[in-house]
Amino acid sequence: MLEEIFSHDHHAHEKKSENFSHRIGSIVMTIIVSAIIGFFSGGIGMYVGSFVFQKNIIPGVQKGVQEFKEQAVSLQVTEDSATIDVVRKTSPSVVSIIISKELSQLYNRSGRNIVPFDNFFDFGFPNDFQFEPPPQGGENKSNKKEQKQRIGGGSGFVASSDGLIVTNKHVVEDSDAEYMVVMNDGKEYPGKVLAQDPVNDLAIIKIDAKNLTPLILGDSSALQIGQTVIAIGNTLGEYRNTVTRGVVSGINRVVEAAGSAGGAEVIQEAIQTDAAINPGNSGGPLLNLAGEVVGVNTAVSRAGQSVAFAIPINSVKKSVESVKKNGRIVRPWIGVRYQLIGEEMAQKNNLPVKEGAIIVGDVSKKEFGVISGSPAEKAGLQEGDIILEVNGEKIGVGHALSNAVMKYNPGDEITLKVLSKGKEKEVKVKLEEFKEQK
Repeated sequence: MLEEIFSHDHHAHEKKSENFSHRIGSIVMTIIVSAIIGFFSGGIGMYVGSFVFQKNIIPGVQKGVQEFKEQAVSLQVTEDSATIDVVRKTSPSVVSIIISKELSQLYNRSGRNIVPFDNFFDFGFPNDFQFEPPPQGGENKSNKKEQKQRIGGGSGFVASSDGLIVTNKHVVEDSDAEYMVVMNDGKEYPGKVLAQDPVNDLAIIKIDAKNLTPLILGDSSALQIGQTVIAIGNTLGEYRNTVTRGVVSGINRVVEAAGSAGGAEVIQEAIQTDAAINPGNSGGPLLNLAGEVVGVNTAVSRAGQSVAFAIPINSVKKSVESVKKNGRIVRPWIGVRYQLIGEEMAQKNNLPVKEGAIIVGDVSKKEFGVISGSPAEKAGLQEGDIILEVNGEKIGVGHALSNAVMKYNPGDEITLKVLSKGKEKEVKVKLEEFKEQK
Protein backbone atom coordinates (compact mmCIF):
# COMPACT_ATOMS: atom_id res chain seq x y z
CA MET A 1 0.00 0.00 0.00
CA LEU A 2 2.75 2.36 1.00
CA GLU A 3 4.66 1.31 -2.10
CA GLU A 4 1.68 2.16 -4.26
CA ILE A 5 1.33 5.57 -2.64
CA PHE A 6 5.05 6.25 -2.92
CA SER A 7 5.06 5.07 -6.53
CA HIS A 8 2.09 7.36 -7.28
CA ASP A 9 3.82 10.37 -5.66
CA HIS A 10 7.04 9.61 -7.45
CA HIS A 11 5.29 9.58 -10.81
CA ALA A 12 3.50 12.84 -9.96
CA HIS A 13 6.76 14.48 -9.03
CA GLU A 14 8.40 13.33 -12.23
CA LYS A 15 5.45 14.68 -14.21
CA LYS A 16 5.71 18.10 -12.50
CA SER A 17 9.43 18.19 -13.23
CA GLU A 18 8.79 17.44 -16.87
CA ASN A 19 6.13 20.19 -17.02
CA PHE A 20 8.46 22.70 -15.37
CA SER A 21 11.33 21.84 -17.73
CA HIS A 22 8.99 22.15 -20.66
CA ARG A 23 7.85 25.62 -19.49
CA ILE A 24 11.42 26.80 -18.98
CA GLY A 25 12.32 25.55 -22.40
CA SER A 26 9.33 27.28 -23.92
CA ILE A 27 10.24 30.57 -22.18
CA VAL A 28 13.86 30.38 -23.29
CA MET A 29 12.77 29.54 -26.79
CA THR A 30 10.33 32.44 -26.79
CA ILE A 31 13.06 34.82 -25.65
CA ILE A 32 15.45 33.57 -28.29
CA VAL A 33 12.86 33.78 -31.03
CA SER A 34 11.78 37.22 -29.84
CA ALA A 35 15.38 38.38 -29.77
CA ILE A 36 15.92 37.06 -33.27
CA ILE A 37 12.71 38.66 -34.51
CA GLY A 38 13.54 41.90 -32.65
CA PHE A 39 17.00 41.97 -34.13
CA PHE A 40 15.74 41.46 -37.64
CA SER A 41 12.80 43.80 -37.04
CA GLY A 42 15.16 46.45 -35.68
CA GLY A 43 17.42 46.04 -38.67
CA ILE A 44 14.50 46.23 -41.02
CA GLY A 45 13.14 49.21 -39.04
CA MET A 46 16.47 50.97 -39.14
CA TYR A 47 16.76 50.30 -42.84
CA VAL A 48 13.23 51.48 -43.53
CA GLY A 49 13.69 54.47 -41.17
CA SER A 50 16.98 55.36 -42.77
CA PHE A 51 15.37 55.06 -46.18
CA VAL A 52 12.45 57.26 -45.16
CA PHE A 53 14.80 59.73 -43.43
CA GLN A 54 17.03 59.98 -46.46
CA LYS A 55 14.15 60.12 -48.92
CA ASN A 56 11.83 62.45 -46.97
CA ILE A 57 13.23 64.00 -43.78
CA ILE A 58 16.62 65.12 -45.07
CA PRO A 59 15.21 66.58 -48.30
CA GLY A 60 12.52 68.29 -46.23
CA VAL A 61 15.07 69.86 -43.92
CA GLN A 62 17.28 70.79 -46.85
CA LYS A 63 14.30 72.29 -48.63
CA GLY A 64 13.38 74.28 -45.52
CA VAL A 65 16.91 75.63 -45.15
CA GLN A 66 17.03 76.47 -48.86
CA GLU A 67 13.65 78.23 -48.66
CA PHE A 68 14.88 80.22 -45.64
CA LYS A 69 17.98 81.27 -47.55
CA GLU A 70 15.91 82.14 -50.60
CA GLN A 71 13.50 84.20 -48.48
CA ALA A 72 16.41 86.09 -46.90
CA VAL A 73 17.92 86.74 -50.32
CA SER A 74 14.48 87.65 -51.68
CA LEU A 75 13.95 90.11 -48.82
CA GLN A 76 17.31 91.73 -49.51
CA VAL A 77 16.68 91.81 -53.25
CA THR A 78 13.18 93.22 -52.67
CA GLU A 79 14.51 96.05 -50.50
CA ASP A 80 17.37 96.73 -52.90
CA SER A 81 14.95 96.69 -55.83
CA ALA A 82 12.64 99.11 -54.01
CA THR A 83 15.57 101.46 -53.38
CA ILE A 84 16.67 101.24 -57.01
CA ASP A 85 13.12 101.93 -58.21
CA VAL A 86 12.79 104.96 -55.90
CA VAL A 87 16.12 106.39 -57.04
CA ARG A 88 15.30 105.83 -60.71
CA LYS A 89 11.89 107.46 -60.32
CA THR A 90 12.87 110.45 -58.17
CA SER A 91 16.38 111.40 -59.34
CA PRO A 92 15.15 113.49 -62.31
CA SER A 93 13.32 115.71 -59.79
CA VAL A 94 16.30 116.22 -57.46
CA VAL A 95 18.44 119.26 -58.27
CA SER A 96 21.81 120.71 -57.36
CA ILE A 97 22.10 124.37 -56.45
CA ILE A 98 25.34 126.15 -57.34
CA ILE A 99 26.18 129.33 -55.41
CA SER A 100 28.32 132.00 -57.05
CA LYS A 101 29.47 135.42 -55.92
CA GLU A 102 31.50 138.33 -57.23
CA LEU A 103 35.12 138.18 -56.11
CA SER A 104 35.15 141.77 -54.89
CA GLN A 105 32.40 140.92 -52.40
CA LEU A 106 34.42 137.97 -51.19
CA TYR A 107 37.57 140.09 -50.74
CA ASN A 108 35.64 142.35 -48.38
CA ARG A 109 35.19 139.47 -45.97
CA SER A 110 37.95 138.15 -43.76
CA GLY A 111 39.03 135.10 -41.90
CA ARG A 112 38.89 131.41 -42.53
CA ASN A 113 35.60 129.79 -43.57
CA ILE A 114 34.48 132.99 -45.19
CA VAL A 115 31.95 131.08 -47.26
CA PRO A 116 28.64 131.08 -45.40
CA PHE A 117 27.09 128.00 -46.97
CA ASP A 118 26.60 124.98 -44.75
CA ASN A 119 28.06 126.50 -41.60
CA PHE A 120 24.56 125.76 -40.35
CA PHE A 121 25.74 122.20 -40.05
CA ASP A 122 28.29 123.15 -37.40
CA PHE A 123 31.11 121.75 -39.47
CA GLY A 124 33.60 123.11 -41.99
CA PHE A 125 32.65 124.04 -45.49
CA PRO A 126 33.87 121.34 -47.92
CA ASN A 127 35.39 123.80 -50.39
CA ASP A 128 37.40 126.04 -48.10
CA PHE A 129 38.63 128.39 -50.83
CA GLN A 130 41.73 130.48 -50.35
CA PHE A 131 41.34 133.72 -52.28
CA GLU A 132 44.22 135.75 -53.62
CA PRO A 133 44.12 139.46 -52.79
CA PRO A 134 42.74 141.76 -55.51
CA PRO A 135 45.27 142.93 -58.10
CA GLN A 136 47.11 146.14 -57.32
CA GLY A 137 46.83 149.08 -59.65
CA GLY A 138 43.75 150.59 -61.14
CA GLU A 139 42.05 147.93 -63.21
CA ASN A 140 39.39 149.40 -65.46
CA LYS A 141 36.33 147.50 -64.28
CA SER A 142 34.03 149.45 -66.57
CA ASN A 143 35.48 147.56 -69.52
CA LYS A 144 35.53 144.20 -67.82
CA LYS A 145 32.63 142.24 -66.39
CA GLU A 146 33.02 141.43 -62.69
CA GLN A 147 34.33 137.89 -62.30
CA LYS A 148 32.23 135.46 -60.27
CA GLN A 149 33.52 132.63 -58.16
CA ARG A 150 31.65 129.46 -57.30
CA ILE A 151 31.55 129.41 -53.52
CA GLY A 152 29.39 126.44 -52.66
CA GLY A 153 26.53 124.14 -53.49
CA GLY A 154 23.39 122.67 -52.04
CA SER A 155 20.45 120.51 -53.04
CA GLY A 156 16.74 120.81 -53.64
CA PHE A 157 13.81 119.11 -55.32
CA VAL A 158 11.01 119.99 -57.72
CA ALA A 159 7.75 120.91 -55.96
CA SER A 160 5.67 121.97 -58.99
CA SER A 161 5.64 121.33 -62.72
CA ASP A 162 6.23 125.02 -63.46
CA GLY A 163 9.55 125.25 -61.62
CA LEU A 164 9.11 125.71 -57.86
CA ILE A 165 12.13 124.23 -56.04
CA VAL A 166 12.29 123.42 -52.30
CA THR A 167 15.62 123.85 -50.52
CA ASN A 168 17.02 125.05 -47.18
CA LYS A 169 16.96 128.69 -46.22
CA HIS A 170 20.61 128.58 -45.22
CA VAL A 171 21.51 127.47 -48.77
CA VAL A 172 20.10 130.63 -50.38
CA GLU A 173 20.24 133.16 -47.54
CA ASP A 174 23.00 135.31 -49.09
CA SER A 175 21.16 138.07 -50.99
CA ASP A 176 24.39 139.07 -52.80
CA ALA A 177 24.97 135.61 -54.28
CA GLU A 178 23.62 134.12 -57.49
CA TYR A 179 22.03 130.68 -57.62
CA MET A 180 22.11 128.24 -60.53
CA VAL A 181 19.85 125.19 -60.46
CA VAL A 182 21.29 122.12 -62.19
CA MET A 183 18.95 119.29 -63.14
CA ASN A 184 20.06 115.67 -63.04
CA ASP A 185 20.38 115.65 -66.83
CA GLY A 186 22.80 118.58 -66.66
CA LYS A 187 20.43 121.36 -67.76
CA GLU A 188 21.03 124.63 -65.90
CA TYR A 189 18.54 127.32 -64.92
CA PRO A 190 19.07 130.59 -63.02
CA GLY A 191 17.21 130.41 -59.71
CA LYS A 192 15.24 133.25 -58.13
CA VAL A 193 14.59 133.12 -54.38
CA LEU A 194 10.84 133.59 -53.94
CA ALA A 195 10.42 133.00 -50.22
CA GLN A 196 12.26 132.10 -47.05
CA ASP A 197 10.38 130.60 -44.14
CA PRO A 198 10.76 132.83 -41.07
CA VAL A 199 10.54 129.82 -38.72
CA ASN A 200 11.81 126.71 -40.51
CA ASP A 201 15.13 126.38 -42.35
CA LEU A 202 13.19 126.34 -45.60
CA ALA A 203 13.20 128.34 -48.83
CA ILE A 204 11.39 128.23 -52.18
CA ILE A 205 13.16 129.24 -55.38
CA LYS A 206 11.81 129.50 -58.94
CA ILE A 207 13.30 128.48 -62.25
CA ASP A 208 11.97 129.20 -65.73
CA ALA A 209 11.04 125.67 -66.72
CA LYS A 210 7.87 123.83 -67.68
CA ASN A 211 6.55 120.27 -67.57
CA LEU A 212 8.78 119.24 -64.69
CA THR A 213 7.86 116.21 -62.56
CA PRO A 214 7.32 117.23 -58.93
CA LEU A 215 8.05 114.79 -56.14
CA ILE A 216 5.13 113.47 -54.14
CA LEU A 217 4.99 114.86 -50.60
CA GLY A 218 4.27 112.06 -48.13
CA ASP A 219 3.07 112.01 -44.53
CA SER A 220 5.90 112.42 -42.02
CA SER A 221 3.56 111.69 -39.10
CA ALA A 222 3.34 108.08 -40.32
CA LEU A 223 7.11 107.49 -40.01
CA GLN A 224 8.22 104.64 -37.76
CA ILE A 225 11.59 104.22 -36.04
CA GLY A 226 13.57 101.65 -38.00
CA GLN A 227 11.86 102.48 -41.29
CA THR A 228 14.12 102.59 -44.34
CA VAL A 229 14.73 106.04 -45.84
CA ILE A 230 16.78 107.30 -48.79
CA ALA A 231 18.65 110.61 -49.07
CA ILE A 232 19.61 112.13 -52.41
CA GLY A 233 21.71 115.25 -52.76
CA ASN A 234 24.68 117.17 -54.14
CA THR A 235 27.24 115.70 -51.75
CA LEU A 236 30.15 118.02 -50.95
CA GLY A 237 28.74 120.42 -53.52
CA GLU A 238 30.47 118.30 -56.15
CA TYR A 239 28.90 114.85 -56.54
CA ARG A 240 25.45 115.47 -58.02
CA ASN A 241 22.56 113.23 -56.98
CA THR A 242 24.52 111.06 -54.55
CA VAL A 243 22.32 108.37 -53.00
CA THR A 244 22.56 107.07 -49.44
CA ARG A 245 20.25 104.78 -47.50
CA GLY A 246 19.58 104.32 -43.79
CA VAL A 247 16.79 104.10 -41.27
CA VAL A 248 14.77 106.51 -39.18
CA SER A 249 16.75 106.64 -35.92
CA GLY A 250 14.39 108.94 -34.04
CA ILE A 251 11.42 111.25 -34.45
CA ASN A 252 10.26 114.47 -32.79
CA ARG A 253 13.81 115.58 -32.04
CA VAL A 254 14.40 119.18 -31.02
CA VAL A 255 17.66 120.28 -32.64
CA GLU A 256 19.47 123.58 -32.22
CA ALA A 257 21.87 124.07 -35.13
CA ALA A 258 24.52 126.73 -35.50
CA GLY A 259 23.72 129.30 -38.19
CA SER A 260 26.12 130.84 -40.66
CA ALA A 261 25.70 134.27 -39.12
CA GLY A 262 26.75 133.01 -35.72
CA GLY A 263 23.21 132.58 -34.39
CA ALA A 264 21.22 129.41 -33.91
CA GLU A 265 18.13 127.94 -35.50
CA VAL A 266 15.86 125.45 -33.78
CA ILE A 267 14.34 122.59 -35.76
CA GLN A 268 11.19 121.33 -34.06
CA GLU A 269 10.01 117.72 -34.40
CA ALA A 270 13.06 116.84 -36.53
CA ILE A 271 13.53 113.41 -38.09
CA GLN A 272 16.80 111.74 -37.06
CA THR A 273 18.36 109.32 -39.55
CA ASP A 274 21.61 107.42 -39.97
CA ALA A 275 21.57 107.87 -43.76
CA ALA A 276 24.87 109.54 -44.66
CA ILE A 277 24.23 113.27 -45.15
CA ASN A 278 27.17 115.52 -45.98
CA PRO A 279 27.76 119.17 -46.80
CA GLY A 280 25.94 119.84 -50.03
CA ASN A 281 23.02 117.55 -49.14
CA SER A 282 21.24 120.53 -47.57
CA GLY A 283 17.77 120.93 -49.02
CA GLY A 284 17.68 117.50 -50.66
CA PRO A 285 14.78 115.10 -50.12
CA LEU A 286 14.55 112.32 -47.56
CA LEU A 287 12.39 109.64 -49.19
CA ASN A 288 10.51 106.55 -48.08
CA LEU A 289 10.41 103.32 -50.10
CA ALA A 290 7.22 104.52 -51.81
CA GLY A 291 9.23 107.34 -53.35
CA GLU A 292 7.47 110.02 -51.26
CA VAL A 293 9.30 112.93 -49.65
CA VAL A 294 9.06 112.60 -45.88
CA GLY A 295 11.67 115.21 -44.94
CA VAL A 296 14.05 117.91 -46.13
CA ASN A 297 17.66 117.11 -45.17
CA THR A 298 19.00 119.94 -43.06
CA ALA A 299 21.70 119.24 -40.49
CA VAL A 300 24.23 116.74 -39.21
CA SER A 301 26.01 116.41 -35.91
CA ARG A 302 29.71 117.06 -35.85
CA ALA A 303 30.03 115.25 -32.52
CA GLY A 304 28.78 111.88 -33.75
CA GLN A 305 28.82 109.72 -36.85
CA SER A 306 25.69 108.96 -38.87
CA VAL A 307 23.57 111.43 -36.92
CA ALA A 308 21.61 113.55 -39.37
CA PHE A 309 18.36 115.50 -39.19
CA ALA A 310 15.59 116.46 -41.58
CA ILE A 311 12.64 118.84 -41.40
CA PRO A 312 9.44 116.74 -41.45
CA ILE A 313 7.59 117.27 -44.71
CA ASN A 314 4.32 117.97 -42.90
CA SER A 315 5.94 121.21 -41.71
CA VAL A 316 6.82 122.06 -45.30
CA LYS A 317 3.57 121.36 -47.17
CA LYS A 318 1.73 124.48 -46.07
CA SER A 319 4.67 126.71 -46.94
CA VAL A 320 4.77 125.27 -50.47
CA GLU A 321 1.03 125.72 -50.90
CA SER A 322 1.28 129.26 -49.56
CA VAL A 323 3.91 130.18 -52.17
CA LYS A 324 1.78 128.66 -54.92
CA LYS A 325 -1.22 130.66 -53.77
CA ASN A 326 0.29 133.92 -52.52
CA GLY A 327 3.76 134.05 -54.04
CA ARG A 328 5.22 134.10 -50.53
CA ILE A 329 5.17 132.06 -47.32
CA VAL A 330 2.28 133.29 -45.20
CA ARG A 331 2.59 132.21 -41.58
CA PRO A 332 0.13 132.79 -38.74
CA TRP A 333 1.63 134.51 -35.71
CA ILE A 334 0.94 134.73 -32.00
CA GLY A 335 3.92 136.88 -31.06
CA VAL A 336 5.61 135.15 -28.15
CA ARG A 337 9.12 133.91 -27.45
CA TYR A 338 9.05 130.64 -25.55
CA GLN A 339 10.86 127.55 -24.39
CA LEU A 340 9.35 124.08 -24.52
CA ILE A 341 9.03 122.38 -21.15
CA GLY A 342 10.23 118.83 -20.61
CA GLU A 343 10.68 116.80 -17.43
CA GLU A 344 14.31 117.84 -16.98
CA MET A 345 13.56 121.53 -17.46
CA ALA A 346 10.57 121.31 -15.12
CA GLN A 347 12.70 119.79 -12.34
CA LYS A 348 15.60 122.18 -12.86
CA ASN A 349 13.37 125.26 -12.71
CA ASN A 350 10.85 123.91 -10.21
CA LEU A 351 7.96 124.37 -12.64
CA PRO A 352 4.44 123.22 -11.72
CA VAL A 353 3.97 121.24 -14.98
CA LYS A 354 6.14 118.92 -17.06
CA GLU A 355 4.73 119.92 -20.47
CA GLY A 356 3.90 123.15 -22.23
CA ALA A 357 5.58 126.25 -23.63
CA ILE A 358 6.68 128.87 -21.13
CA ILE A 359 6.69 132.46 -22.39
CA VAL A 360 10.13 133.84 -21.67
CA GLY A 361 12.37 136.46 -23.26
CA ASP A 362 16.13 136.93 -23.36
CA VAL A 363 17.33 139.59 -20.96
CA SER A 364 20.83 139.67 -22.46
CA LYS A 365 19.36 140.55 -25.88
CA LYS A 366 16.71 142.82 -24.37
CA GLU A 367 14.00 140.65 -25.89
CA PHE A 368 10.66 140.32 -24.11
CA GLY A 369 8.63 137.12 -24.04
CA VAL A 370 5.51 138.87 -25.34
CA ILE A 371 6.25 140.99 -28.41
CA SER A 372 4.85 144.50 -28.36
CA GLY A 373 1.74 144.94 -30.52
CA SER A 374 1.41 141.21 -31.12
CA PRO A 375 -1.78 139.11 -30.96
CA ALA A 376 -0.46 137.67 -27.68
CA GLU A 377 -0.19 141.11 -26.10
CA LYS A 378 -3.67 142.02 -27.34
CA ALA A 379 -5.01 138.79 -25.77
CA GLY A 380 -3.41 139.60 -22.40
CA LEU A 381 -0.69 136.92 -22.31
CA GLN A 382 2.21 137.72 -19.99
CA GLU A 383 5.83 136.75 -19.38
CA GLY A 384 5.94 133.52 -17.36
CA ASP A 385 2.59 132.21 -18.61
CA ILE A 386 2.69 128.56 -19.69
CA ILE A 387 0.73 127.62 -22.81
CA LEU A 388 -0.53 124.06 -22.29
CA GLU A 389 -2.81 123.51 -25.30
CA VAL A 390 -3.83 125.03 -28.63
CA ASN A 391 -7.45 124.18 -29.48
CA GLY A 392 -7.13 121.04 -27.34
CA GLU A 393 -3.74 119.99 -28.78
CA LYS A 394 -1.16 119.50 -26.04
CA ILE A 395 2.10 121.47 -26.30
CA GLY A 396 5.50 120.23 -25.13
CA VAL A 397 8.76 118.66 -26.27
CA GLY A 398 8.08 117.12 -29.67
CA HIS A 399 4.86 119.15 -30.02
CA ALA A 400 6.04 122.71 -30.62
CA LEU A 401 3.80 125.72 -30.24
CA SER A 402 4.89 127.10 -33.63
CA ASN A 403 3.92 123.87 -35.43
CA ALA A 404 0.54 123.78 -33.71
CA VAL A 405 -0.18 127.39 -34.70
CA MET A 406 1.02 126.74 -38.28
CA LYS A 407 -2.05 124.55 -38.85
CA TYR A 408 -4.19 127.69 -38.89
CA ASN A 409 -4.35 130.84 -41.00
CA PRO A 410 -3.98 134.54 -40.26
CA GLY A 411 -7.38 135.79 -39.14
CA ASP A 412 -8.33 132.52 -37.40
CA GLU A 413 -9.21 132.66 -33.71
CA ILE A 414 -7.68 129.93 -31.56
CA THR A 415 -8.22 129.00 -27.92
CA LEU A 416 -5.20 128.54 -25.69
CA LYS A 417 -5.21 126.73 -22.36
CA VAL A 418 -2.82 128.78 -20.23
CA LEU A 419 -1.38 128.31 -16.75
CA SER A 420 -1.01 131.83 -15.38
CA LYS A 421 0.07 132.54 -11.80
CA GLY A 422 -0.89 129.04 -10.72
CA LYS A 423 -4.35 129.03 -12.29
CA GLU A 424 -5.51 127.51 -15.57
CA LYS A 425 -7.57 129.64 -17.90
CA GLU A 426 -8.63 129.80 -21.54
CA VAL A 427 -7.42 132.66 -23.70
CA LYS A 428 -8.72 133.42 -27.18
CA VAL A 429 -6.16 134.77 -29.64
CA LYS A 430 -6.82 136.10 -33.14
CA LEU A 431 -3.87 135.15 -35.33
CA GLU A 432 -2.12 137.65 -37.60
CA GLU A 433 0.34 137.22 -40.46
CA PHE A 434 3.98 136.97 -39.39
CA LYS A 435 6.17 139.90 -40.37
CA GLU A 436 9.90 140.18 -39.78
CA GLN A 437 10.68 142.19 -36.66
CA LYS A 438 12.86 145.26 -37.35
